[in-house]
Amino acid sequence: MSGRTSVTVRVPAKVNVQLAVGAARPDGFHDLANVFLAVSLFDEVTATAADELKVTCAGPDADQVPLDRTNLAARAAEILAARAGLTPSVHLHIAKNIPVAGGMAGGSADGAAALLACDVLWGLDTPRAELLDLCAELGSDVPFSLVGGAALGTGRGELLTPVEAGAFHWVFAVADGGLSTPAVFREFDRLTAGTRIPEPEASPALLAALASGDPDALAPLLANDLQAAALSLRPQLARTLAAGTDAGALAALVSGSGPTTAFLVRDPESAAKVAAALEASGTCRATRVASSPAPGATPLSP
Repeated sequence: MSGRTSVTVRVPAKVNVQLAVGAARPDGFHDLANVFLAVSLFDEVTATAADELKVTCAGPDADQVPLDRTNLAARAAEILAARAGLTPSVHLHIAKNIPVAGGMAGGSADGAAALLACDVLWGLDTPRAELLDLCAELGSDVPFSLVGGAALGTGRGELLTPVEAGAFHWVFAVADGGLSTPAVFREFDRLTAGTRIPEPEASPALLAALASGDPDALAPLLANDLQAAALSLRPQLARTLAAGTDAGALAALVSGSGPTTAFLVRDPESAAKVAAALEASGTCRATRVASSPAPGATPLSP
């Protein structure tokens, strides 16, 4: 043990500025070219020594977060403890701010944060490469939640290559209810049945625009191959996308598997205007304003 009684880790949400999806693999996953960008919406996970594994949660939509061992934070504690030959005797408290089941990797973020918090609490000093392997075992988006910044994810999204990213400003519109990521992928398979799906590749033009920090260059290049599937399952999201662009957003897309929608804007003043218009439109439940890139999972000072 590290001698500390609790450790808090802050972890960001993500937006996919490009999500290229390949055909279904024999294992049921899809090869991806997934350009991740961490944004300044954060959850905090506090790991405290306890008699047994316990998960609690507070914050927006906390009632939608599972508190049993299906929660990725709990699973993270279990797999790290098993690797170290320990019993996962820890209380994990999630201070929730990332939209739940919203396509912004909130559950994955909590898994990465719990993994790092427990590693510090238990004084394990696990090498970074091993932590990333454990993240990949937890889920495709979990490694990026640990790393943050900007990265290209290949394979099923877990194989990361850092990329350059300038500063950008975003508005996120939170929808009523969530969308199941597996359901969205199943709908993608249904919509693309019988068509030739190209191998997913990152767009060189998009990567250059991302590095430039120029929102006008990035805006026309944003792309999400899952958007049609998300809109098929939740058609009303089209109204949200239109409301944001009508209010002056440079570009709009469904974030990951949705149903959160993301709006690229030029500056903080534009973000405030777009957020206000979205809330007034009645097409979403709430909005969040954020910037990018943001750091990955980070222990906070006691």
